[in-house]
Formats: sequence, structure tokens, C-alpha cells
Amino acid sequence: MADASQTIADSLASRHDAMMTEPRPWLINEAGTEARRHAPATLRNRQVIAQVLRDILPDSGMVLEIASGSGEHVVHFAQAFPHLQWQPSDCEPAALHSIAAWTAETGTANVLPPVLIDVEQEAWPVRHADAILCINMVHISPWSATLALLRHTAALLPAGAPLYLYGPFVRHDVMTAESNMAFDASLKARNPAWGLRDVADVDAAAAECRIVRTGLIEMPANNLSLVYRRA
Repeated sequence: MADASQTIADSLASRHDAMMTEPRPWLINEAGTEARRHAPATLRNRQVIAQVLRDILPDSGMVLEIASGSGEHVVHFAQAFPHLQWQPSDCEPAALHSIAAWTAETGTANVLPPVLIDVEQEAWPVRHADAILCINMVHISPWSATLALLRHTAALLPAGAPLYLYGPFVRHDVMTAESNMAFDASLKARNPAWGLRDVADVDAAAAECRIVRTGLIEMPANNLSLVYRRA
């Protein structure tokens, strides 16, 4: 995985510099009134995320996406990986409408109807998954949401199956980029329970659920792909 990490980082270095602007949280209720919402970051990161997913997704089965947002990611990944079924979800009704609208617009046959999932609720409407994706949620939610996600992951995934997290994180042994520090401050100003999480803290919480990190891949714009597997 280290070699793959370096290859992706090197091949995307020029694009990385072009995207070094301070990020801004995208929230579904700020995206307009149309059913089909648009999250600009999805156009920038979906291809590079798909490159990572090619190495970690199973050959068959169902992939559960948590916090699908606008739905643009899930339809793109479903088209890129037609051998898999994709189950989008979100806790916001407006997001569910957007996911359904994008699915209908693209005619993507392997995307299941979106389901309402609040990660901190005890019961989820999905009882099994062969992989779980969660993109850009961990920093725009309370820490308790990440802990709940890990607990449910342990219950839903079979041994060896992947949990994929993407977004900005901090690491104690790596200097945090100024843009990420500014982003962290803006998140906490908006909601004190939000903020960039330390990878070591996520690792420790995952280990308590018998989930082990098997990969860390540096991505454009100071984001990380974290790959965990159910022990």
C-alpha cells in the first residue's frame, strides 16, 4: 500500500498545487432548492478517490456509503464499479432527494434507493455490507458520530472487509498545512463539536471495535484516504 500511496501522490502533485485553497464545509441545506444538489468538491476528488477504491473494494457484493450528501459520488462510483451494488444513505431528507434525482438522471442501475441513516441511531436499516465508504463526514460531525460509525462497521462488515474514510485529518508526526488549520478553526467556529480529527485517535477508536487501519494515502488538497479492515 505504501508504493501505491507514493504513486498516486506523485502522479497528482501538479493537481495538488492547483487545489490548495482553503476548503469550506458543504452543507445540503445551503445548496439551493432544486432536488438535484451539487457539491463542487465531488468533481475535484471523485476520480482520485476511485483510483484508491480500485485497490480495496471487493470483487462482488454491496457497498454502503454513509453520508452520501448530494449523491454525485455514489453515481460516479457505481458507474466506475458496475460489478458492485451501491447503497447510498444520509441523515438529511434533502440529501436523499438529491441522491434519487442524480440516480434517475444518470440512469445508474446498480444504485439502490437511498436510505435514511443517522449514524448515532442504534438501529440501521442496513444489516450487512461488503464495504463501507464515508467521505467528508468525520470532520463535519461530532466525535460521537465517528465512534458510532466504527461500532456499526464492526457489526455490518465481515472479517477482512474494508472501511474507507476520506477527508482532512491531522497527524502528530506531520505538520498540518495552514489551509487545514484555517479550515479546522472555521469548523469549530461554526460548531465546537466539529473539527479535524487526529488519525491516531481514529486508529485507537477503531482498534476498540476490532478494526485495523491497513492504509494511509495522501491525496490532493491535504486530504487523506484511510483504509481500515474488520479484523
